Amino acid sequence: MPSSSPTFAEVQVGTEIPAREFQLKRENLVRYAGASGDFNVIHWNERIAKSVGLPNVIAHGMLTMATAGRLVTDWVGDPGKVLRYGVRFSRPVVVEDDDQGATLTVSGVVEEKNDDGTVVVGLTATVGDNKVLMGAKAVVRL
Repeated sequence: MPSSSPTFAEVQVGTEIPAREFQLKRENLVRYAGASGDFNVIHWNERIAKSVGLPNVIAHGMLTMATAGRLVTDWVGDPGKVLRYGVRFSRPVVVEDDDQGATLTVSGVVEEKNDDGTVVVGLTATVGDNKVLMGAKAVVRL
C-alpha cells in the first residue's frame, strides 16, 4: 500500500497498480457467510457442491468481488474515493480444504483519465491461469 494516495496530476492512462495476492481459505468463507447471511451450502459443504457439478466448495461471488476491490481501495487510501465498481463473474473461485485455499491475484491499470478528476481503473483477477472476473472496473476520484 502506498504511503500516500496518488494524485490526479501524477496518474496517467497506463499507470499500473502492482499485482497483489489474496488468500481465500475456508475460514474466510465461514466469516463472510456470517457477515453477509449467505449460508448457501455450495460455500461450505463439499459433498453438496460436488453433487451440483462444482469441483469443490466455491467462494461467494461478492467476497471475490470485494477482495479484488481491495486493490483499488488500498491504492487510493480511502474507500470513499471509489465512486463506482462493477464486475462480471466469469469463473467460480474453488477453495480447497487445506491451509492454502485459493490464491486470488489482482492487478490494475488506469484505463481512462477524465476531466472531472476521476480515473477508471480496470482490474484483472485470476486464480492460477483462470480469469475469475471480467469487465472489472472502478471509477475513482483522486
